[in-house]
Amino acid sequence: MSENWIHLCIDMQRMFSEDTPWHVPWMSRVSPTIVEIADRFPERTVFTRFIPPTNAGEMTGTWRDYYRKWEAMTLDRLDRELIELIPDLRRFSPPARVFDKMTYSPWVGGNLNSTLRNEHVETLVITGGETDVCVLAAVLGAVDLGYRVKVVKDALCSGDDDTRDASLELLGGRFSMQVEIVDTETVLRDMVAEYFR
Repeated sequence: MSENWIHLCIDMQRMFSEDTPWHVPWMSRVSPTIVEIADRFPERTVFTRFIPPTNAGEMTGTWRDYYRKWEAMTLDRLDRELIELIPDLRRFSPPARVFDKMTYSPWVGGNLNSTLRNEHVETLVITGGETDVCVLAAVLGAVDLGYRVKVVKDALCSGDDDTRDASLELLGGRFSMQVEIVDTETVLRDMVAEYFR
């Protein structure tokens, strides 16, 4: 693994783990694995949070339509505490950092990329949810930006097993020059070896 790596954890938030219309049932199954990675290297962990608008009228184009459908998930209706990271991960920040976003991709605003470039980060170890939505957007954006990506398959969650599996197959096959699908045991071994080299 590149010596300049970070753990990028996507959208492990209460609004996906608790009883909301966006509940991801098996987020709780992967949470301990993500906690293990963040606990080993909190200073190298970056969390993203998906932040809904106050109401659909704040958005443009298809995002306005999206939030008309999911009005219960706008900040006018949603308990704002639910946008926070799940408690088991929130305790790592600081030193872990948090970047907010209003789209699936964490790269749209440019702040995350400019921060990582300034720190000479080359490799991203990606965990979180959902595999076939925000994680997919994060990985494809990272590929476009030239990062080496390690997707930790047993530290990902999704609301749909079929599209999760299809996403991993796509990323590991079609993008094999830039993306490596790994498991937690492998990535922790590599991270520890690199960290103490």
